[in-house]
Amino acid sequence: MSGSPAVVMRLVASAHTVAEKAGAIVRKVLHSGDLGIVEKTGANDLQTLADRLAQQSICASLSRRFPKITIIGEEELPAEVVREDLIESGHSEEILQKTCPAEYRELKEEELHGVSVTKPMPRYHTTKGLLDNVTVLIGIAYAGKAIAGVINQPFYNYQLGAGSALGRTMWGMPGLGAFGFQLQEVPGDKRIVTTTRSHSNKVVTDCVDAMEPHEVIRVGGAGNKIIQLVEGRASAYVFASPGCKKWDTCAPEAILDAVGGKLTDMHGNAYRYHANVKHMNSAGVLATLRNHEYYASRVPQSVLQALKSD
Repeated sequence: MSGSPAVVMRLVASAHTVAEKAGAIVRKVLHSGDLGIVEKTGANDLQTLADRLAQQSICASLSRRFPKITIIGEEELPAEVVREDLIESGHSEEILQKTCPAEYRELKEEELHGVSVTKPMPRYHTTKGLLDNVTVLIGIAYAGKAIAGVINQPFYNYQLGAGSALGRTMWGMPGLGAFGFQLQEVPGDKRIVTTTRSHSNKVVTDCVDAMEPHEVIRVGGAGNKIIQLVEGRASAYVFASPGCKKWDTCAPEAILDAVGGKLTDMHGNAYRYHANVKHMNSAGVLATLRNHEYYASRVPQSVLQALKSD
């Protein structure tokens, strides 16, 4: 092993700092009072200035330092020169000090072809005041598998008011661990399900009910739902709908996997992340920190029939 950090560790270290930059951009846009909202495909599919600037920052910053990786972003943005003040060239020294898992040490830059980027999803959450739901996600994949993820919450601690430090960043890599939060679990005798707060239907509801939960938590953002799992507020994330996409789950799955959790479709199949994969998670999302088999076994046949596996 050479003395210089592995490429994947350098990429994660950069992604960590880039995610924090994107989070700062989101805060700045919100505080300006002008969200610059435009419709993408309709009134329920909106894009904000924060979405556009955050993705520009992420894609341009990472591609400048790692020109051989493939970057997939959620927003369809016109090709244009990105402002220099949106570029982040720093990295997390703490991450570079970590020991890269043996199976990733020799990866080449061009092999990391499944980098998935999502913008912070404030199109609904910021306008409704649900700031905890806003997340910046950067996922890194190799050979179709999520191998590292970064989640930034730009408004973490916003309820504490003036004088409190806003925002936090968590990250993880299977085989190495997860950092930036305190891992907690729901008590074993409790089933608490987190699911969508804004995209429900009968199939989603039937699936949640089949889990026989003691409590249901409805929050926004796939990244935020995974945070509920790893911080002990929920035991399963159940979303029996094709509304979620690869850029929503790549980073959260890597972090969940790093602490022993699991994310699959409703059929129990793993999702794949690579350059040519279709973006829609057409068979829904089932994620757990523990006892994945129990929740998978509870998925009704009617739900499985309604959702086609990739």
